[in-house]
Amino acid sequence: MTPSPADLEKIAVGRAAAAMVADGATVGLGTGSTAARFVEALGERMKTEHLRFTGVCTSQATEALAFRVGIPTVPLSNETEISLYVDGADRIDHSGVMIKGGGGALLCEKLVALKARRRVIVIDGSKFVRELGVDFPLPLEVVRFGCEFTRARVEAALGCTTAWRTKDGSRILSDEKHYLLDCTFPTPIANPNNVAHALDVLTGVVEHGLFLGLCDELLMPKPDGGVQHLTFPPRG
Repeated sequence: MTPSPADLEKIAVGRAAAAMVADGATVGLGTGSTAARFVEALGERMKTEHLRFTGVCTSQATEALAFRVGIPTVPLSNETEISLYVDGADRIDHSGVMIKGGGGALLCEKLVALKARRRVIVIDGSKFVRELGVDFPLPLEVVRFGCEFTRARVEAALGCTTAWRTKDGSRILSDEKHYLLDCTFPTPIANPNNVAHALDVLTGVVEHGLFLGLCDELLMPKPDGGVQHLTFPPRG
């Protein structure tokens, strides 16, 4: 099957990110279709260049992919030193603030990102936006106990509408066995910090998909087929 233009973009940025991995590194492996191209490119480097490194996976799906391409993995621990974390984003704005969690792995993704010394995000061209919350909902992980109560409190706090993420009529569970709740806003998210703070203190919400200060570098496609490399200053 001939790859689509979006697939070609994902392959290009995935390979560019894989070229950043040094021999002997411990690497955070993200989740999603673009991150998967990175993991596959790393597998190729292992075969062709005999690159040695260890992966820390952010989901069961990534763990399975790493196993298929021969990447050794270790769990996240306090002693784990992650030199580089590479992941995709569902949306990222011009300041490096992201919405993540479309693949349901936002909690583990954020933990690995927080542990890494260097965070590189890889995207296709459709994910780079001027405003967040316009065309993609904000995912939350929510504990199952009292979930409808928590849902109502989320809507009241944020002024959004929400929907449980489902498949075949049943609520989808994250790898950590939480429900996934998608929040849709009537207008763009003008102040991500305020939204993040409101969710951080809301009991029943385990984690939210706003990633602030967790993108150090961004790899995205150029119109000519190359890869653009952007950097973001640390957030205070």
